[in-house]
Parts: sequence; C-alpha cells; structure tokens
Amino acid sequence: MTEQRQGLYFNLIDELLKCPNGQEPEVLEGKPELIDSGLVETMLQVATMFAHEGNQDGAQFLFFVARELAKQLGLYPEITNSEVANKE
Repeated sequence: MTEQRQGLYFNLIDELLKCPNGQEPEVLEGKPELIDSGLVETMLQVATMFAHEGNQDGAQFLFFVARELAKQLGLYPEITNSEVANKE
C-alpha cells in the first residue's frame, strides 16, 4: 500500500466519522475505488488506535463499518446457525 493510497483511506475514514448518522453508505458509494481490503485493514488499525486512546464510540463504529465492508468484499466468513450447530 502506497503512502498516497493510505492517505486516501484516512481521508475517507475521516469523512465517515464526520458524516451525519445514516449517510455512511452515500460516502462509501462516492469512493468505490477505495473500497478494498486495504481500506478494511486501515479502518481496523484506526479503530484499534481509537480503543487504546479511550475513544470507544469511534472504535466501535469503525469496527462495525469494517466488518460490514469485509462481508461485502467476501473477506469475512459468513457462519450460519446450522454451521454453528454442526460444530457442537
């Protein structure tokens, strides 16, 4: 990941944090070229930093958005209830 691309990720994360509640999909739809595993990874890094600094709301928000994006990108395994029952 280049420094320039990481800067774009940080800018997008900043936009998400500042946008009105419920406007996140529109913000993300405006930057489809940045929606990839690198963005998810960067969000998780920022969320972890927030958690260590005591910004629990920001951390939870970014973890949630990162998880949703990871699901959409096929990076997050979908475990169904039947799969969980089979493991028990």
